[in-house]
Amino acid sequence: MKILHLDHLVLTVVDLDVSCDFYARVLGMEPVTFDVGGVTRRALSFGKQKINLHESGNEFTPRAAMAIPGSSDLCLITESTIEDIIDHLKSAAVDILQGPVARTGAEGPMMSVYFRDPDGNLLEVSRYDN
Repeated sequence: MKILHLDHLVLTVVDLDVSCDFYARVLGMEPVTFDVGGVTRRALSFGKQKINLHESGNEFTPRAAMAIPGSSDLCLITESTIEDIIDHLKSAAVDILQGPVARTGAEGPMMSVYFRDPDGNLLEVSRYDN
């Protein structure tokens, strides 16, 4: 087997509306609603990927063994400059935990900025040096 790319991941969140608003407002993701076997689901779409959302206490099965809000650490890649990322986060009243800092991603050297979503998940927005 050879894995090609990530299709989606799942975040367990306290409040679906709050999470959709944050990810749309701060990261430009598109909240989407879809139906699976008569059950309405929520997700965040960006590029060719999505983040499915599970509401804490009402998770869909199968699910992670320890599905709890605030347990994820995600790195997202952007083409925006680090300065633009920082300016945007400040204008959105998002507290920056760290950054800009040099990191190494899957494709090499990058600069990153760290902050948290409403559930406490650690988010890293990065730009590759090339």
